[in-house]
Amino acid sequence: MDYWGEFLTVAVVHLLAVASPGPDFAMVLRQSLVAGRKAAVWTSIGIGAGILVHVSYSLLGLGLIIAQSVQLFNLLKLLGAAYLFYIGYKSLRAKADPGTTVGEFTPSPDYPVSRALRIGFLTNALNLKATLFFLSLFSVIIKPDTPQMIQFGYGLYMSVATGVWFCGLSLVLTQPRVRQGFARFGHWLERGMGAVLVGLGIRLALFTRG
Repeated sequence: MDYWGEFLTVAVVHLLAVASPGPDFAMVLRQSLVAGRKAAVWTSIGIGAGILVHVSYSLLGLGLIIAQSVQLFNLLKLLGAAYLFYIGYKSLRAKADPGTTVGEFTPSPDYPVSRALRIGFLTNALNLKATLFFLSLFSVIIKPDTPQMIQFGYGLYMSVATGVWFCGLSLVLTQPRVRQGFARFGHWLERGMGAVLVGLGIRLALFTRG
């Protein structure tokens, strides 16, 4: 059986999903403008790795259990919302660095790689809408008789493509001209991104299945 048609459908649907604004986009934007290029790239790699979590439980059939269990669904929803609240709250408390002057904006060059990876991974892995997206993908678009190795190949592609997409976005957002455009805002920028993340957390907490 030729699986290229199915793969192209998966690729197009995934591209539309990953390009739409959401928690992953907001987190990469925050990391790019606040923590710097290195942190943003590793956060993007973490987001790509988080995709494999959704792929794994979709292949194992656990996604259907999550969707059908109200308690488990709500637990994952609240965990994801709490994580976004946590990151957003920390950003909202950002203060101006008294050692910098107006117009300077210097992201931290020593931001831990492990921290950046963890932030990206958890942001995606705890994204409940990603759970529902992959459940729909593996139950509607990908045929049940498609071999699991082929399905895993689709998932691996989506993981890599997601990481590459956000790494590219990170490189654009950390260009000197882009950063200079935000130089006058400093800690206010981080507070603004914190508000966005808190808003996404509230939206996720209030999310119900249609």
